[in-house]
Amino acid sequence: MPVTLINPPGLAEPPVGAYHHVAIASGTRHVYVAGQIARDATGAPVATGDLAGQVEQAYRNIAVALEAAGATFADVVRLTFYVVDWSAEKFEPLVAGINRATEELGVTAPPASLIEVVSLFEPDVLVEILATAVVD
Repeated sequence: MPVTLINPPGLAEPPVGAYHHVAIASGTRHVYVAGQIARDATGAPVATGDLAGQVEQAYRNIAVALEAAGATFADVVRLTFYVVDWSAEKFEPLVAGINRATEELGVTAPPASLIEVVSLFEPDVLVEILATAVVD
């Protein structure tokens, strides 16, 4: 496995399961997954109005995209979350969605960034997640 995830001493401990501070990658092939949202394979909306549910579906979609590229979540070095109208009240459902998705998929959450946006390309989309992976 070309990616090692760590939380070094001297940095605050992230919320349980939400992310790691550092990913160390030794692979040479990079995989960039476009922003994934809460849509099923037919393009139908999933979990409308439910941030946690949308995070879960976006993770599932990332897993499908990674598999198509010959990668898995174990190869992911970074996630970027774009969340509509971020507020402190959204933290709990965001982390709940991450925790449920990582449990369902049997993965560990890599380093991540969260960026607030005013809106995404369709009004029902609450979150979009980009992934970068490195494989040998």
